[in-house]
Amino acid sequence: MQTGLRNRVAVVAASSKGIGRSTAFALASEGAHLALCARNAEPLESVAEQIRKTYRVEVYTEALDVSDDASVRQFVDTVHRQFGRLDVCVTNAGGPPAKSFAQTTMEEWDRAYALNLRSIVSFAHAVLPYMQQRQWGRLIAITSIAAKQPVLELVLSNAVRSGVLGLVRSLATQYGPDSITVNNVGPGYTATERVQELAEVNARTTGHTAAEYEAGIAKDIPLRRLARPEEVADVITWLASERASYVTGQTILVDGGVYRGL
Repeated sequence: MQTGLRNRVAVVAASSKGIGRSTAFALASEGAHLALCARNAEPLESVAEQIRKTYRVEVYTEALDVSDDASVRQFVDTVHRQFGRLDVCVTNAGGPPAKSFAQTTMEEWDRAYALNLRSIVSFAHAVLPYMQQRQWGRLIAITSIAAKQPVLELVLSNAVRSGVLGLVRSLATQYGPDSITVNNVGPGYTATERVQELAEVNARTTGHTAAEYEAGIAKDIPLRRLARPEEVADVITWLASERASYVTGQTILVDGGVYRGL
């Protein structure tokens, strides 16, 4: 299947590990040039070097905090100056800490908002004008199944990520006439460091081991296993491609069937 991504330019946030890293590799495998950002420069550049050697595409990297509006704007403007175009933007950020509502602080609520909702707004403000210039674009948010189906230990994520659904719908409506699609991908339980964090929290509160927690999760998934990051990245790559040109304003769950809604 031809994706039409060869020589397009894609921004991928939080791409030094997990789903962001897998997304960078997947887009590069289709011939897209990349602009990658994450907090820490060293692991980010390591990912970039692997991609350059494997796929022979251009990769620009910059260490930044996606909750810093000015840094996001400067990064996006630099990417556009360097490549002369900006076609795809995949927003991503680490999830807020796993804890009960009573354990949360107002500072943690502010941080969750800044990382998991405001950062998407920052990227949207920065990239959409460039996409409008070319009358083509893909804005894809990575959130969580928690945006559609609350997870007990993730009250911060449940609340903040749900706002992304409204943002995605709104932007899809406004920018559709410019041939720009806006979608959200909600991974379910995926074999990343985030699930390991949840397993460790559960182990401390229930007395079960982390391995027992992960086995319990898999038992409740119709496919009976956690997702691989690459499987989520494949869906993101499809949404970024020409093949998904009539899909916009959607939240697509990559959850193995865990979501119980209609």
